[in-house]
Amino acid sequence: MAPPADLTRLSPSEKDTLITALLARVEVLVARVDALEAENAVLQEKLALPPKTPENSSKPSSLSVKGNGESKAKQKGKVHAGAHRPLHPNPTRRRDVLANHCPHCQADVTDVAQVAMQAYDRIEIPEIVPDVTRVTLHGGVCPCCRARFKAPAPPGLEPGSPFGPNLRAFVLYLRFAQAIPFERLARLLSDLFGLAISEGALANILHDSAPAFETQAGAIKHRLLSGTVLQSDETSARVGKRTFWTWVFHHADSAYFVTAASRGKKVVEAFWGARRPDVWVSDRLAALPTGLPPRWDGRGWTIRSASLT
Repeated sequence: MAPPADLTRLSPSEKDTLITALLARVEVLVARVDALEAENAVLQEKLALPPKTPENSSKPSSLSVKGNGESKAKQKGKVHAGAHRPLHPNPTRRRDVLANHCPHCQADVTDVAQVAMQAYDRIEIPEIVPDVTRVTLHGGVCPCCRARFKAPAPPGLEPGSPFGPNLRAFVLYLRFAQAIPFERLARLLSDLFGLAISEGALANILHDSAPAFETQAGAIKHRLLSGTVLQSDETSARVGKRTFWTWVFHHADSAYFVTAASRGKKVVEAFWGARRPDVWVSDRLAALPTGLPPRWDGRGWTIRSASLT
């Protein structure tokens, strides 16, 4: 009930009716305010509770909210010409395709001078199959001396292991650079190349390559012992069911690894032999020469050494 604009024109009875109506309206509004305040108090209590997480409720972990971290504005990337793959600098082959007909009116354009409109690469790998060379050595009986003879094997195709140098190098790379175990390596060669090769044959390839690695390792060792500074360190390594130690002797761009059952100075002595570097950097205090004080440079102990004894 809205009150009239001019209350002075109301009679006493009309004023009493208006006041009664207004009091009833006030009572309704007060009750509504009380209800809203009670609801607000309940909501305030809920806001004071810790948030629900997968750790304190049945909320699934997929709905957890990660905290906001400090964010840094990403630097704008350099403007580059298009987002396309660059053409290969040395494609295996090229195909220049000329148009025969106009795509709009189908006119013959074979006699029209044409220029390059678009160039792109199609990259593919060839079918991977073993390259097998069957070598058959022929022979017979000499008509002069009646002795049997046989043709000599071509260079690089001598009898023995059937596996060529490229395949051997590939096996060594996968075994040592990619750390693929024998069983998986045999399966990989079968799946990719259709080449059946046993784990024993793989082990033979690694064994046959040892002399070449020994030659290179010897050159690295000679280069290290010819210098004036040598650094070394060691870490544990499991060999079978025993704990061994992998030593590294290095300087500049040369490093030589030794796996031994000992962590003592006898490993250093065996590596040094009769030679001694002017400066040896190591953290193995037990292997330091006696009578010479070590010097800590923040990274390791440095000894100017003439002997390990």
